[in-house]
Amino acid sequence: MQAAVAKVSRSAGWIAAGLALLAVSAGLYWQFGGANSASYVTAKIDRGSITRSVTATGAVNPMLTVTVGTYVSGVIQDIYCDFNTRVRKGQLCARIDPRPYEAIVEQDRANLIAAQAQLLKDRANLEYSRLNRDRFAALYRQNATSRDSYDTALNMYEQAQAQVALDQASIRQRKALLDAAIVNLGYTDIVSPVDGVVVSRNVTKGQTVAASFQTPTLFLIAEDLTKLQVDTNVSESDVGAVRVGDRAQFTVEAFPQKTFEGVVTQMRQAPQSVQNVVTYDVVVTADNHELLLMPGMTATVRITIDTRSNVLRVPDQALRYVPGGVASAEDVQAEPHSHVWVLRNGKPQRVEIGTGLDDDNFTEATSGLLSEGDRVILSERSGSVSRNGKGSQSSSPPMRFP
Repeated sequence: MQAAVAKVSRSAGWIAAGLALLAVSAGLYWQFGGANSASYVTAKIDRGSITRSVTATGAVNPMLTVTVGTYVSGVIQDIYCDFNTRVRKGQLCARIDPRPYEAIVEQDRANLIAAQAQLLKDRANLEYSRLNRDRFAALYRQNATSRDSYDTALNMYEQAQAQVALDQASIRQRKALLDAAIVNLGYTDIVSPVDGVVVSRNVTKGQTVAASFQTPTLFLIAEDLTKLQVDTNVSESDVGAVRVGDRAQFTVEAFPQKTFEGVVTQMRQAPQSVQNVVTYDVVVTADNHELLLMPGMTATVRITIDTRSNVLRVPDQALRYVPGGVASAEDVQAEPHSHVWVLRNGKPQRVEIGTGLDDDNFTEATSGLLSEGDRVILSERSGSVSRNGKGSQSSSPPMRFP
């Protein structure tokens, strides 16, 4: 009986020793061999296009907006144009009550007729004065009249000549006043100076407009809404890279899924400073033949300043990867490295590269032992153990690249 008990005790000891050895082996494997089982989030090196751009916001505006005002004051008698009315050059849009100006025209016309009648009268008097002067001249030569009588007749003739000249000047003055009155009467008709669309109406029927000190604005007419411009606010740090002729794309909130095409046509050198932030107005011209864009819309503009086609490109996240896990927040925000880690034969290998154009998603690889199809490491998967035996930080979801 004692021998059986001793045999069972020895068996239990061997089993306990085996379990302990197994536990120690598992711990050693977990500590020293686990690092070799780390898995990585990778992306394939490919060829494609890299585009560098400047992003800005702006407002959609007509290329040419004409302000229609009034030269004369008065009461608006009729309105013939409203918002969105398509108008032609010379089309009547509104009329100011013309009766006060018609009265002035009639008064100036009557004054002109009176001046012309006065001229006829004075010309007849001039003719009589000429005949009277000639008679006294003949009598004076025959010593039949005195010198004083002759001088009086001569003076009357010269006064008649001067009066005729004065009447002629008065007629020209009256005619000028009449012409001005007719012009003012014509200004009571408010007409469109261009072909376009009425985008604003600031007057109503029966309203009194006064043009004494400042011309009141009655209408705003956009000359052609099939061609619009986007006035963008480009920061001073980016404006140096923008050039006239650069292509641009923009979206508006009304059509978030549609991208509109444009081109930079003007860079205005008038700075705009708001809270010590300096921006410049870069004008992007766009086609609006579908009439989807409306004046005043807010646009988010992307101006292409440089592009490279069919280049070897590396995801930016690969340039920020550091061994041992996902990079810290400071590393992610820092400048990219000049090397990447490539997964070859299941092991990470550091590869020095030269970098070119960067579009914030991809960077052009200009040199280095990289080839199309290589897989660069973006991060390490969650739960892997680093080579120092400590658990790595939790990995963020891998970035997706086209």
